[in-house]
Amino acid sequence: MKPKLPTSKDPQKTSATPAASASASGAAQSTPAAPAAGTAARQSTPPAPTLDLASLEQRLKETRAIGMFSKLSLKNQVDDLLNEFRAFHQKRATASLAELRQRYDLLLLKVLSLLQDGDPPLATAISTSREAIWGILTDPNKFAKI
Repeated sequence: MKPKLPTSKDPQKTSATPAASASASGAAQSTPAAPAAGTAARQSTPPAPTLDLASLEQRLKETRAIGMFSKLSLKNQVDDLLNEFRAFHQKRATASLAELRQRYDLLLLKVLSLLQDGDPPLATAISTSREAIWGILTDPNKFAKI
């Protein structure tokens, strides 16, 4: 015999349903130990080192993974992108923030592809700094300091 399910026409039986669901949800709340452990593991991860743009720039200049002409080309592309951001912050830009993000991502991918085999530690440092650098570029106050 199947148990009778409460219907909206039977107010007496529907009033018992919230109590039953509350006890069921209380039991459900006490069982997920795995997500709490995952949160604790993420919290115990050491924080990322602070971003030092000057040292990244110096390491890029000194790396042997990129040839001299490639470095000059990259420098020109970086300068062009910085000029675009300067114009963006001065409200005279022709490019939107989404377009600047696309150019930024493409430039970083190019740098990373040049570094990945010849200087993996520098490639990793740049890759992990990607969002922090973007944060500096998009924040008018931080951008003014570079």
